[in-house]
Amino acid sequence: MRTPVRSSTLVSVGYDEAKQVLEIEFRRNSVYQYSGVPRPIYKQLMAASSKGSYFDRRIRNQFKTMRIS
Repeated sequence: MRTPVRSSTLVSVGYDEAKQVLEIEFRRNSVYQYSGVPRPIYKQLMAASSKGSYFDRRIRNQFKTMRIS
């Protein structure tokens, strides 16, 4: 289950702590899963004042990625 976020880039973010899978829905109508994401990265993303910038710096191209829609 994803949580809506305030961002010009992201629509919603979900995290499965047991599997360390981060799921992000983007404004361009796509959803991606990122594998092996530690909980602190998820928490920092959710606390970031600019979620899109945090995503670009700490998540994009850092984890195994799969587009799911």
